[in-house]
Amino acid sequence: MTSDRFIALVSAYGADERRWPENERDAARAFMAAEPEAARAALSEADAVDALLHAAPTPLVSMALRDRVIASAAQAGLKAGRQGRHWLDRLTLIFGAGWAAAACAGVAAGVIMTGHLTADAQADAILYQSTLQGVDDSEVLG
Repeated sequence: MTSDRFIALVSAYGADERRWPENERDAARAFMAAEPEAARAALSEADAVDALLHAAPTPLVSMALRDRVIASAAQAGLKAGRQGRHWLDRLTLIFGAGWAAAACAGVAAGVIMTGHLTADAQADAILYQSTLQGVDDSEVLG
């Protein structure tokens, strides 16, 4: 670990080693052992900043401010979520219209084909009935 990286680590996370990233703790400890003067100076400065931060009062946020911030964030999120997605909305509309057209074409083809198929069956039934000599149930029942 370099001196600049150690100073950046202490500046970002403070003087308490428990707050440092785990993957950098061993390297920071090795740097502190190798360069005790530089480490002590950086740690004392970070410790002073930590003390100031801990001494500062915790701000009390009113519920009205909290609600305004949450509402503002939700509104900003809705606006950000819709920006740039107009092309996706149009594409979805086009695909939906395509599916609807395909479904209508299928229904129309089914109705047309059913008419042709049943016409042949009805013609066969009429021809069969015309060849009969006696009264048939289908003639009576219709």
